[in-house]
Amino acid sequence: MTIEVLYFAALRERVGHPRETISSDALTPRDLVAELAARSEGHRAAFADLAALRCAVDQQLVDLDAPLGAAREVAFFPPMTGG
Repeated sequence: MTIEVLYFAALRERVGHPRETISSDALTPRDLVAELAARSEGHRAAFADLAALRCAVDQQLVDLDAPLGAAREVAFFPPMTGG
């Protein structure tokens, strides 16, 4: 499937761009992270600490083990704080 992957904050800085369109067979965001981390050193650095990673699939916050289904967009970002 084709997925639009969005990167925010420090992840965008490490990867080097805010988004990319990829073809993936990932079943979960965790699977997608593994595929992305293998793409470059910047991707590997962006996904080095999964405990500091949040994910949204089609603009809904999800756990890394949630099914991707027919997702069109997956966004990765660091934890957010309120205020």
